[in-house]
Amino acid sequence: MRADKRKVVLVGTGMVGMSYAYCLLNQTACDELVLIDVDKRKAEGEAMDLNHGLAFSASNMKIYAGEYGDCKDADIVVICAGVAQKPGETRLDLLKRNAQVFKSIVDPVAESGFNGIFLVATNPVDIMTQITCELSGFNPRRVLGTGTALDTARLRYLLGEYLEVDPRNVHAYVIGEHGDSEFVPWSQAMIATKPVLDLCRESGQGQPELCCSRLEEMEKEVRGAAYRIIEAKKATYYGIGMAMTRITKAIFGDEHSVLTVSAMLRGEYGQRDVFIGVPCIINQNGVQKVLTLSLTDEETEKLARSCDTLRESFQGVL
Repeated sequence: MRADKRKVVLVGTGMVGMSYAYCLLNQTACDELVLIDVDKRKAEGEAMDLNHGLAFSASNMKIYAGEYGDCKDADIVVICAGVAQKPGETRLDLLKRNAQVFKSIVDPVAESGFNGIFLVATNPVDIMTQITCELSGFNPRRVLGTGTALDTARLRYLLGEYLEVDPRNVHAYVIGEHGDSEFVPWSQAMIATKPVLDLCRESGQGQPELCCSRLEEMEKEVRGAAYRIIEAKKATYYGIGMAMTRITKAIFGDEHSVLTVSAMLRGEYGQRDVFIGVPCIINQNGVQKVLTLSLTDEETEKLARSCDTLRESFQGVL
C-alpha cells in the first residue's frame, strides 16, 4: 500500500454509502474518494455536495464521480450496492439477484487491475462477502465484510451503560452471522481484565440472577436493534457508516486493531470455507489473523450452527 495517497473507491451511493463517505470526509480518513453508481448523475451530485463542504472541514480530500477504471490504483474498493427485496420474493431469489449485481461490479473492478482490499457492507453481508471473494478470485484475507462490527459496538454501549463503565473499556464481542443466529460469547466478555460473568456473581444477594437476566435481554436487544431502527426510520446507515470508516482507518493506519469483521474461516473454531463475523487483527493487508477465542462447548456449538445457516444460504447462489 502506498503511503503518499490513500484512495478509496465507493460503489453504491445510497444512504449507507453516503453516510460512509460523509464520515470519511469528517475524519479525514482518506486522500482520494471516487464515487461509482449505476445512476452516474446521482454519483456526480453526491460528489458535488461533499466537495462544497470541504471548506468547512480539515480535509483536502479529492472527491469525484468516476468509472471502474479508477479502481486500478485504489487501495480499497467498498461495495454498498444491492437491490431491495420485492414483495413475495424469497431470500434465495433476492440473493441470486444481488449476486448478479455483484458480478456486474466485481468483474470490472478486477479487470481494471485492482490489487487492493475489498470491503463489503451490502446485506446479508457474510454471504455477499463470500460472493465477492468467489467472483474476484482474491486471497480471502483481502476480502472482508463489516460483519458484526456494528453489533459489537452496540453491545459495548449497552454494557457500558448498564455497568456504568466507559464502552472503550468494555471488551466483549458479538460473533457469528450478521443476523438472527449471531450471539455473545459471555465467557469472553471483560471489563478491563475482569470477566463480566464474575461481576454478576459478585453483585450481592439476589442480584446475580437479575444481572444474568439483563445480559440475556441485552443480547436480544443487540440482535434486534436494526429491526427497531428500520421500524422507526425505514433504514439504518449512520452507525454502519462509522463502522466502515473505523475498518478503513485500521487498514490505512496498518493498526493491527482487533475488529469483528466478516472473514473466511480456514480451520479456526473447527470451521472452513465460510465467511462469518469473528474478531480479527486488521492491518494494511486486510485480515492478518482470525483470533480464536476460548469458547465454551455451548458457544462453539452456537457458532457452528451459525456457520451452517450461512452455508445453507450460500448454496445455489452462484
